[in-house]
Amino acid sequence: MYIVPSPEAPPECPGWYVLIHQLPPRPLYLRAKVRRRLARVGAVAVKNSVYVLPARADCLEDFQWIAQEAVAGGGDACVCRAEFVDGLSAEALIERFRGDVSAKYGRVRTGLNRLLAEARKSRGPSPHAGARLAQLRKQVHEIGRTDFFASTTGREVQALMAAIEQTRRRAEGARPERKSAPASGELVGRVWVTRVDPHVDRLATAWLIRRFVDPAARFRFVDPAGGRVRPGELSFDMVGATFGHDADRCTFETVVARLGLTDPALGPIGEIVHDIDLKDGRFGRPETHGVQQLIQGLVEAHPDSAARLAAGHTLFDTLHASFGGRQPPARAKEPRRRTARRKR
Repeated sequence: MYIVPSPEAPPECPGWYVLIHQLPPRPLYLRAKVRRRLARVGAVAVKNSVYVLPARADCLEDFQWIAQEAVAGGGDACVCRAEFVDGLSAEALIERFRGDVSAKYGRVRTGLNRLLAEARKSRGPSPHAGARLAQLRKQVHEIGRTDFFASTTGREVQALMAAIEQTRRRAEGARPERKSAPASGELVGRVWVTRVDPHVDRLATAWLIRRFVDPAARFRFVDPAGGRVRPGELSFDMVGATFGHDADRCTFETVVARLGLTDPALGPIGEIVHDIDLKDGRFGRPETHGVQQLIQGLVEAHPDSAARLAAGHTLFDTLHASFGGRQPPARAKEPRRRTARRKR
């Protein structure tokens, strides 16, 4: 095996990181631990104790952590960047990666095919299908992290999940809207009212309003026991609100649906907010627990509702970008409240 730069690598090949390690015979658990870690990050074995990953920053970090574990356990390890010029072509290595990940996808695909068949035969939504789909979605996400070269099986699995969701929506039937959405011009320059002490749904909805409806929107917080909406104000996520929960939608999903917002990144954000707020585990996205923990951190760090809302804007801007959303335009500063001077 020669490790030298190669100018003939295929366009999709980013180069390779190679982990070479040697482990002591004991402790026995160390070999099993390193083997599991290598499988989890999607590494391919090219020789005994020689593993390869694509030359990506996250793959380098994975190999460095595994090498550190090997050394800490009494073994030796090194990581290098390489190109294979003899004995193993880049095309053959890419096919090995695709073959490994396709085998992992195959087990999940069986479950998805079974779920799709059941969904098509069922005359109504199954109470257990959502939880099963959430489990399979989590597995697909984990496998997808190692699908470095966009395997055909991965695309088939994604299409299966989309077909299941579409079939489930048809089974649920059309959901009547409780209120017609105000015209877009009626949403600008308004004060938006919601309950004090905002949590995930109100934080996300306030971000959505500022991001997609009115960058200069102002917010007012009221006591849920007796706070009233003044004439000319709009309300959300409270009893009798302009925008609130609608059937099995949280407020964030209701606003997206009624205003016809089409940004693709809003879909996964809505699924995360839905599962945290409604606690039904319908979508089971792997990011949900982490976002829930961050929301709890905002609640603890910002007792003031307005300060929490401002911090929430940054969190959801970042989450939006992580799902491929475009960076938001410069947000207008909220106008300062004028205070009357006391007469002397």
